[in-house]
Parts: sequence; structure tokens; C-alpha cells
Amino acid sequence: MDTAKADRITIRIAEADQGIRLDKLLALKLPDLSRTYLAHLIESGNITLKNHINPLTSKMKLRSGELIEVVIPAPEPAALRPEPIPLEVIFEDSSILVINKSPSIVVHPGAGNESGTLVNAILHHVPDLSGINGTLRPGIVHRLDKDTSGVMVVAKNTISQQKITQQFQDGLVHKNYVTLVKGALNDNSGRLNLPVGRHPVDRKKMAVTSKGKQAVTEWEIIERFHCASFVSVAIHTGRTHQIRVHMSHIGHPVLGDTTYGGVSRLSTKAGTVCFSRQMLHARRLSMLHPENGERLIFEAEIPMDMTEALRQLRIIKGQL
Repeated sequence: MDTAKADRITIRIAEADQGIRLDKLLALKLPDLSRTYLAHLIESGNITLKNHINPLTSKMKLRSGELIEVVIPAPEPAALRPEPIPLEVIFEDSSILVINKSPSIVVHPGAGNESGTLVNAILHHVPDLSGINGTLRPGIVHRLDKDTSGVMVVAKNTISQQKITQQFQDGLVHKNYVTLVKGALNDNSGRLNLPVGRHPVDRKKMAVTSKGKQAVTEWEIIERFHCASFVSVAIHTGRTHQIRVHMSHIGHPVLGDTTYGGVSRLSTKAGTVCFSRQMLHARRLSMLHPENGERLIFEAEIPMDMTEALRQLRIIKGQL
């Protein structure tokens, strides 16, 4: 193992820690490292105990006075290549990168999408990335679907990733979307508390199902049209496809979202409006900065395709 650029940390076991398990002590002494990463360091031999010959285990109990040496290797290159894909940066510092994600770009590489992804773009944009849990890669703390645009936060290091992830779990991150849905909603606002889980038949889709996890969505009308509604949506949980599934369930699917019943065009006697992708945009995100705790609010302008769709709907509305 090349430790030329590795960090070394020595921990002496105090009397108060007599009998504590190795994994628990490391979690207490090194709170900025995840338990998963610490377990990996133990298994890979990067954590040693002075005068202890046998391999260490996470469950072994420690004695006062013993010395633990922790070697944190230099981050390894990710099995991904940086690509000069344009990014619209909203905010950036040493801890986080906030972007306005374009529609049609996939976040993570995967089968059929080995390149041209948001991760490839970020690796090029941030050449001095600190890495996440020992690998030079960005910390994707939340995701947007391929065809959803808008505000997205990326962690640049392990500490930021852990703190932001915890904020999501604690409900401290507030996300607001705007969307165009099919049909005219009767009420001015509403709240949906419907469990969302994997579709019982089509495993590539999600659905409202009693076996799903709690999902809470609040919506409010911004503007009504003859056959569509422009809606502001706040989500209080982060289930996969949550907004798309909830709006489809109440009979008002997101326009352009053919997966969940949204049509790709609306035709009236006054004209036709086409939708090349799902009309869903993450307009605003509010969170605490992972270093100083300051409340930050990031906003992304509505993209041109949604703006054009709104323009055409207003023209039709005026003619009917």
C-alpha cells in the first residue's frame, strides 16, 4: 500500500473506554468518517493495534492504554473519466457544488450510460475533488430524474456528504418544484399523504401502494389553463418519482411524462402544445451549509422548454 500521501491518526485507549468495541470507539473518535468506510479500513488492514498480530475485527473489545493507528489512504481515482460537459453553476465553494441540472442528462453512469453523465461533467469541473470515502468521486446526496431539470446539490468531500445526507434525513432540506400537469385542478391547493413503492407488476415504475413508504406532497396552483395547470409543489419526503406518481394518482399526471400517463401533446381548437420531456423543474432548494450551518437558498430559472410551453398555453387560453 502506498501511504506517501496517506493520513495517519493515533488513538490511545483511555480508562473510560476500557472494554469498548473497536467499531464503536472509531465512530466516536472519527465522527467525520462513515461507519461503512471505517469497517472497510479495518478489513483492509489500514487500522492496526500496537503489539497485536492477528487481524483486527470490528467487534473486538479494547483495553485501556492500547494504541490504535489509523491510516487513511489517499483517495483512489474513480473508474470514471472526466468529460468537458457544460454545467450551469449556481454556487460553489470548497464543500459543495450547486448546479442547475439540464433536462435529458443522466446523473449516474450505468448500463447504457457509461459516459455523458452529470458525474462525468462534475469530475471535469472539479479537478481537485477531495473524494468520498476514499474515492475521487462527487457525493451525490440527492438525485433528479433524467428528464427533470433544476437545482441539485453535490458534496465535494466525505464530511459534506454525511452532513447534507443527515439534513435530508432530519427534514432540514426544503425542496420546491414547479410542474405542468394535465387537466384543470379544481382546488387551489392540496396535500397528498400516500405511500409510494415499487409497482407490483412493472418493476421499473413506482406506484401508490400500501406496501410503499410514506410520501408527503403539497401542491398549490400558480396558473390555470383550459386543459392544464401550472403548479408549485413542495415535497416533505424524497421517494423515487414521488411527484410524478402522486400527481398521476389523482388524475393529473405531469405533462410529457408518458411513463405515468402524461401526454406528449395537448390539442385544442386554438392550437397544439408539444412536450419533449416531463414538465418538472426543481425551482428552489434550501439547506444548511455543511461547514458553518448558515441557511442557504438556491434557485434555478425555469428552463426554456417549459417557458415556451407556458407561453403557448397562455396564447391558447386567451383565444378560447
